[in-house]
Amino acid sequence: MKVSNAHKVFSIALSFLVLFSTLSLTIEKHFCGDTLIDVAIFSKSEKCSDDISEIDNVSLLIKSCCKDEIDIIEGLSDMTVNSFEDLDVIQQHLLFAYCYSYIHLFEDLPNSVVPHKDYSPPLLVKDLQVLDETYLI
Repeated sequence: MKVSNAHKVFSIALSFLVLFSTLSLTIEKHFCGDTLIDVAIFSKSEKCSDDISEIDNVSLLIKSCCKDEIDIIEGLSDMTVNSFEDLDVIQQHLLFAYCYSYIHLFEDLPNSVVPHKDYSPPLLVKDLQVLDETYLI
C-alpha cells in the first residue's frame, strides 16, 4: 500500500496535536516595578538582590516593589475513550449499517482455471540470447 506524503504529514501533525494538548506548563515571571526582569519556564525565575538584606546573621525581609507572577497552562489530564455502548441507539444502528455495507462492498474473485498449470517448460540446451547477443532492455 502506497502512503502519500500528505498522509504522512497529516499523521505527524495529529500526533504533535495530541502531544501538545496533554502538555502542562508553568511560566514564572519576576517584575521589579513595572519592568519584567526574568521569565522562566522549566526553572525558578531569578529574584532581585535587594529583596533580602542580612544584618548580624538575621534575615530581614524588606518590603519592595518586586512581585512574582505565575501563569499555569494546564493540558488535558486524561484522554477519554468511548466504547460502542456509550453511543446512542441511533448512532449504534448507523455504525452497524455502515460497517455491514462496507464489508459487503468487496466481492471475492472467482476461482480462475489455469489451463497450463500442469505444463512443464522445455529444457534449455543453449541460451539463445547469449549466443545471438540480443538482450531486451
